[in-house]
Amino acid sequence: MGDVRLLILALSVAVVGLSALAHTLSIPYPVVLVVGCAALGFVPGVPPVVIDPDIVLLIFLPPLLYRAALFANFGDFRATVRVLTLNTILLVLVTAVAVAAVAHALIPDMSWEASFVLGAIVSPTDPVAAGAVMRRLNAPRQLLSAIEGEGLFNDATALVAYRLAVAAAVSGGFSLAHAGFKFVVGAVGGVAVGLFVGWLVGEVRRRIVDPQLSIAISLLTGYLAFVPADAIGVSGVLATVTAGIYIGVRAPRILGLRSRLQGYYVWEVVDFIINATLFALVGLQLRTVMEALSGFSAGQLVWYGLAASFTVVGARFVWFFTMPYVIRVLDRRAVQRARRRGARWRVVGAWSGMRGAVSLALALAIPLVSDAGDPFPQRDLIIYLTFAVIFFTLVVQGLTLPALIRRLEMDQDHTDDEEEAHARLLALKAALTQLDELAAEEWIPAETLERTRTIYHERKALFAERAGKISPHGYEDRSAANQQLLRLLMETQRELILRLRNNGELSNEAMNRIMRELDLEESRLEEQLPQVMVDLCKNVRSGRRTSSCRKLGWAERGWGTTLQTVLRFPTLVT
Repeated sequence: MGDVRLLILALSVAVVGLSALAHTLSIPYPVVLVVGCAALGFVPGVPPVVIDPDIVLLIFLPPLLYRAALFANFGDFRATVRVLTLNTILLVLVTAVAVAAVAHALIPDMSWEASFVLGAIVSPTDPVAAGAVMRRLNAPRQLLSAIEGEGLFNDATALVAYRLAVAAAVSGGFSLAHAGFKFVVGAVGGVAVGLFVGWLVGEVRRRIVDPQLSIAISLLTGYLAFVPADAIGVSGVLATVTAGIYIGVRAPRILGLRSRLQGYYVWEVVDFIINATLFALVGLQLRTVMEALSGFSAGQLVWYGLAASFTVVGARFVWFFTMPYVIRVLDRRAVQRARRRGARWRVVGAWSGMRGAVSLALALAIPLVSDAGDPFPQRDLIIYLTFAVIFFTLVVQGLTLPALIRRLEMDQDHTDDEEEAHARLLALKAALTQLDELAAEEWIPAETLERTRTIYHERKALFAERAGKISPHGYEDRSAANQQLLRLLMETQRELILRLRNNGELSNEAMNRIMRELDLEESRLEEQLPQVMVDLCKNVRSGRRTSSCRKLGWAERGWGTTLQTVLRFPTLVT
């Protein structure tokens, strides 16, 4: 019990402390967590970490997959369905074969069965670290969607390949026809289960008013799809991803306002905690892995680890710089030519193929013995090589990816901003049309109608200017000043409410209700605050701050963090 308590304490401190360090250093938190926890694992007194792989896959994988699918850019998936299919099936198999061939040729006594188990384990990518870097640097959205989509769907191929390879190693037999049939049935069955669970959950949540219950169902949906699919022998990964995409498409129509707003932030926190914990556990495993390899020299282990890592990275580069040309030869349609990407795009995509916790969980799930009762061949070495590939791709690629994106000038994508401005403009025009139709209604006071029309016309002018529909007339500056004024007024109200609560004149429950209303009102303001911050606090660097800056507590290094709560909240048109 004491070891468990110490481990929980160490893990909690590591997740919080190292994540904060990663934010300070502007490094993807998975990289810092893996390196820091690997070092922490060798600290005297820290108990060795032993993870039940079935628990890892069952507890952590479904919510991670579901959340990623829930907020994925489904439209981008449809636009690149052929490339996505090739990368999530053929690239996984090519990587598995390449790693298996190198391992079998390089490592003495490494059988083909064990080599293919290793290849299947390290074949799927983990898009968490790459996605964090790309979002921070404003990389092209289509590239980000491609990396995240690949990470979503390639786990299914890798899991099927892994189970077939393990079965061959344990039983000594393998049938290509049976493997192909099982893969097709698993994929089709997984999608079918996912669609059914998504429809069922959608119908249930559509009838639920309580946001807490609705969000609780959302948190469990990944398990509701994964567990039944896995139990009947079809792809639990595809079932979970399908259910997530289905709910993500339907959610804006079937969920209430509070469920959408609260659910967004609940999933942000849950996703971070699960990912951070998994990457911390990956690092803490290093000590346990190394202790099981006393029969190899340090030089051999380093060489084998580098060879496996270079093969994984090299296979991905070869794929990205050969398959596009194969497609060009086979498909010369104009629509295909319009989808072609340059070498910079392919370099960043190839360098973003990091491996993560799913690979480690698969390695730890390798059986201890075969059907004949013999120890599974090279089990400890396979686990070490998996860790080496994860460590190399996360640390080396994770640390260099930001510089690569900047060097290739792939960090200036404004597609989302342009699409958002255009969508807001169309929505405001529709609202103004509706206002004109409601003008004859007797239940609307004339003052209310005119005031609302004025507000919407101002917003329409703002987004028309932002979308480039009209020439600049200072709407951005006036809107920014108005937003800053409203935020200052809201902060004044918050201070008064807190003072009333502290003086015993207001209950804590009533205070929280009022605070939530103010927060919701503030979330409706357009996302203009960073530039306003620059304008109002331009004297910060010289040591002087305006009263507005002092009132809101912004400092030169702290304002960005302070404002993320507002800026990351999805703004509303009305």
